[in-house]
Amino acid sequence: MTSEPDAWQGDVRLGVEAWTGRPLPEDEVAAGPEADAESVARTILLDQLTGRARSRRELADKLRQREVPDVIATRLLDRFEELGLVDDAAFAQSWVSGRHSAKALAPRALAQELRRKGVDDEVAREALDQLGDDEQEETARALVRKKLRSLARFDEATRTRRLVGMLARKGYPQGLAFRIVRDEVGADLDGGDLD
Repeated sequence: MTSEPDAWQGDVRLGVEAWTGRPLPEDEVAAGPEADAESVARTILLDQLTGRARSRRELADKLRQREVPDVIATRLLDRFEELGLVDDAAFAQSWVSGRHSAKALAPRALAQELRRKGVDDEVAREALDQLGDDEQEETARALVRKKLRSLARFDEATRTRRLVGMLARKGYPQGLAFRIVRDEVGADLDGGDLD
């Protein structure tokens, strides 16, 4: 056996050259025209908005990361806002609703997330107002009840500390956290039904 490379393996053009005996011409049509910055930026924005809604600043940061000129980025983001494709208020409403349901985050934690995403504080406040005090308390109670099951082997002080810490990490106020944990741990110690 020889160790000569086979002309038929690898690049297809090499196979065509071996078959025809002449080099394959460059196909300018397949290469296509150079894309202009605006169409590239538009594609980036549409790709970013495909998976989920995003804030205007998230999109601007992505365009800046991909080195789209600021003039083009601003013009496209303004146009996307006019069309309703970029709407920080709708984004904030959706984010608050989804993150509160899925992660049981309190308004304070949600406000921090929205601030990191570049949502204006006033817009964030309006979105957070949709969460009522009763809904927050019930969500916190459900979290405590769920976690309490896994803490059965620990003493009351350890359970209380861990549960209050969990609620604090989720952004619940200290007073509410202590009150709910005290109620639920007391009910658990009394043998009360947690469900």
